[in-house]
Amino acid sequence: MKKIILVIVILSLISFIGWESFLHYKYSTKITCTECGPGSDPWSEVLHPEVITSFDTCLKANHPIMESYPRQCKTQDGRTFTEKISEKMTYTNASSSMIVLTFPLPGAVTGKQFLVTGKARGEWYFEASFPIVILSQDGKIVSSSPAQAQSNWMTNEFVPFNATMTISTSYQGKATIVLKKDNPSGLPEKDASISFPIIIAY
Repeated sequence: MKKIILVIVILSLISFIGWESFLHYKYSTKITCTECGPGSDPWSEVLHPEVITSFDTCLKANHPIMESYPRQCKTQDGRTFTEKISEKMTYTNASSSMIVLTFPLPGAVTGKQFLVTGKARGEWYFEASFPIVILSQDGKIVSSSPAQAQSNWMTNEFVPFNATMTISTSYQGKATIVLKKDNPSGLPEKDASISFPIIIAY
């Protein structure tokens, strides 16, 4: 609303004093815009809203970030920009409608011990848990732990989970984390998982 009022004032000023006089006024006058991003030029934000052309510029302008994966940023004029992620999740007989991670995310840098958090549908669990493993670059398991449901898992809705992963070796470098749907039947056709790369750096 403040920005709309500021635009009206500027347009009125241009019509009253003329464009050349306005440019002189613009470059000799400082204005304050509480809705503009830190370090940005308020005049530019007001006169040229198209300067926000990506997720990064939207984020820098302090526009709201949606809780999604990938993250999305929405401008005041209704435009939405999606964060570009170089590393991606691999879904095997699964999708984001079944399990969602909050930490870590693809490409995350972690230490020897970290907490895995997210939410999964009740069907992903068995007896309130499901397995998580971390694989080294050569496919060896360097950590394994069950993720525990944080509320009643006997539901079709999302249930939050967490798991503490501890790297028990001196391993450092690129790794893959795999979150497996618990499959007590043992039938391959009922297997499901998501996996993505992380970096164990400290």
